[in-house]
Amino acid sequence: MTVLPYKDDAAAKKQQIAKMFNSISAKYDLLNHLLSAGVDIYWRKTAINKLRKGSPKLILDVATGTGDFAMEALSLQPEHVFGVDISDGMLDIAREKIKRKKLDQSITLMRGDSENLPFQENMFDAVIVAFGVRNFENLEKGLADMLRVLKPGGQVLILEFSKPDRFLFSQFYGLYFKYIVPVIGRLVSRDQTAYNYLPESVHAFPRGKTFADILSRTGFKNASFQRLTFGICSIYRGTK
Repeated sequence: MTVLPYKDDAAAKKQQIAKMFNSISAKYDLLNHLLSAGVDIYWRKTAINKLRKGSPKLILDVATGTGDFAMEALSLQPEHVFGVDISDGMLDIAREKIKRKKLDQSITLMRGDSENLPFQENMFDAVIVAFGVRNFENLEKGLADMLRVLKPGGQVLILEFSKPDRFLFSQFYGLYFKYIVPVIGRLVSRDQTAYNYLPESVHAFPRGKTFADILSRTGFKNASFQRLTFGICSIYRGTK
């Protein structure tokens, strides 16, 4: 089932996603930290640490958004990080942050589509995505293009929302995610749609072993997943 931000809009999903993130870009970081109580920072650090042993030198961050995952990837001391996103609004915020932190010599940002990445084959040691793959218009096509630009032996690392697996916590979180998150999101972002789309897209996204199996079917080897914070989000990994 395809979940769309703007259900009455005839535009394709990727155009709707770009429109939605352009709308909320100014408040995106604030809402990320507010709605997760800052745990999103821990999730990114934990995920990036999974790549430390491989010491990737060239990293691609797909759906880079406001650049937090790309900047966290610099802790691995790579030669360079590239970030792509379809939202100009999110990229503008990312560029401001990167310039302010004097990281513009280490990170290159560009507008790009996950299904048609503007890079040659076998280019990157690691391809990373944080909270972006559920927004792909064609999930398997996007994953296949990520595989294409990876070097043989390179790693994909995906951080994505999933569903808590402990009963009482799952019930509480489900209520919070369905009813409270959209209200706070609307009040802060002034977008009437984006934070309704968030829980809907998370609910519809394949998670756990189901998504790991999709990675395997796409061509990734040794696909695995690890739940974080009682299963609120998960880290998925695979190699080329």
